[in-house]
Amino acid sequence: MMRIMLFLGTNLAVVLVASLTLRLLGVDAYLTEQGMNFNALLIFCFIIGMAGSMVSLFISKWMAKRSTGTVIIEQPANATEKWLVDTVAQLANDAGIGMPEVGIFPAQQSNAFATGWKRDDALVAVSAGLLNRMSPDEVRAVLAHEIGHVANGDMVTMALIQGVLNTFVMFFARIVAQLVDSFLRRDDNGGGLGFFGYIAVVTVAEIVFGILASMISAWFSRLREYRADEAGAKLAGTDAMVGALQRLQAESQMPDQMPDTLTAFAITTGQTRKLMEKLFASHPPLDERIRALKEASYRQ
Repeated sequence: MMRIMLFLGTNLAVVLVASLTLRLLGVDAYLTEQGMNFNALLIFCFIIGMAGSMVSLFISKWMAKRSTGTVIIEQPANATEKWLVDTVAQLANDAGIGMPEVGIFPAQQSNAFATGWKRDDALVAVSAGLLNRMSPDEVRAVLAHEIGHVANGDMVTMALIQGVLNTFVMFFARIVAQLVDSFLRRDDNGGGLGFFGYIAVVTVAEIVFGILASMISAWFSRLREYRADEAGAKLAGTDAMVGALQRLQAESQMPDQMPDTLTAFAITTGQTRKLMEKLFASHPPLDERIRALKEASYRQ
């Protein structure tokens, strides 16, 4: 449950802070003497909603480095780091993207992630545990999966989807607050919600609608994982990609040390079993991903 709350909190924080700040400053031109101007409200929500997701995207590399303790390989210090940088360079070239930054983060679980707002200026990082326990072919497959995310433009796509979802979360939250305010005014002859009451209703409604929006965002994220697996299989080979996923499946019971803000861009978040966890999971179950890869290979 803590994972779900942290995930939701990350998605909602920027939008909540921005919308409440603007409300406190009186920036609410969508409210007129005649009632609510829905066109102005939609434009207002779109600007704030997209701004929130774009800010998160633009600072994604900085956030990733700070939250995971990733150390960027500026100059390889040993044979493993040199192999890692050379492998990423080869995969990036094969995928037709610019060379990403390459880093290692101190986690014992086998994991990796890719982030960044530009295809030609991304960040690909792997955990120390992954390097220690996986074979070179398996590590290469994991790196190919992450390069696939970058080549597919998944970071930008997810930011745009989240921006649209933020827009509708804010839009419908304010409609709900306006309806509640109108209902109270009718019952008590002009009292209404008042300034802080309106803010409270908007905040609660944004949290509720934000939870529903997170389910939609997670669904898109799960679809994106299948595409990244396919890209990884093309770059590193289906057998290597399947082998890497099977190794991750075997380790799925280990404690997860990946920060919740980065789970959408990681190679795995462990096994997901409960219904609520499945609805909010950013990744499909590993056995389903393995089956999908094998079926795709069989069709070919």
